[in-house]
Amino acid sequence: QIIEKIVNPTLLALKKKKNPYQGFLYVGLMIKNNKPYLIEYNIRMGDPECQVIIPRLKTDLLKILNAAVSNNLNRINIKWKNLKCMTIVMCSKGYPGNYQKNKTINLKNIKLKKNLFIYHAGTKILNNNLVSSGGRVLNISSVGSSFKNLRNNIIKTIKSINWKFGFFRRDIGWRVIKNK
Repeated sequence: QIIEKIVNPTLLALKKKKNPYQGFLYVGLMIKNNKPYLIEYNIRMGDPECQVIIPRLKTDLLKILNAAVSNNLNRINIKWKNLKCMTIVMCSKGYPGNYQKNKTINLKNIKLKKNLFIYHAGTKILNNNLVSSGGRVLNISSVGSSFKNLRNNIIKTIKSINWKFGFFRRDIGWRVIKNK
């Protein structure tokens, strides 16, 4: 349904343009009653939606980027690792409304496992300290074979960061875990 009703019509419309879009494009969806609905198109590498795609990539990302720039994507065979990935976003308290900025975040004692990543989304260095600078502050991703383990590893990492000026959604991943 997603390919037939959303992706293929999008690609067809882009192809019909005289100056077609070139770059990353992935669909943000809502699934309701087993039917997909398009919410948004994402085009940035910094989105959490992208951060669950890239760690599963087996093909060298630089080769894909070069093929895209030279309009040769049809000549590259993109391969994927047979793994699952999940990302949970740490946000500033108050986000998406009013939130405080420049709140110190201490990551110095965080020991990341091999398949665990912290992406900086709304951070900056201020007076040699890592501080918050946006609403979505850190994105924690994990790769592995079990969504339940991924979620547990991410939440354990978030708790060890122990950032009192932030929060995270506790419902991320629960549906896929519940339905297994």
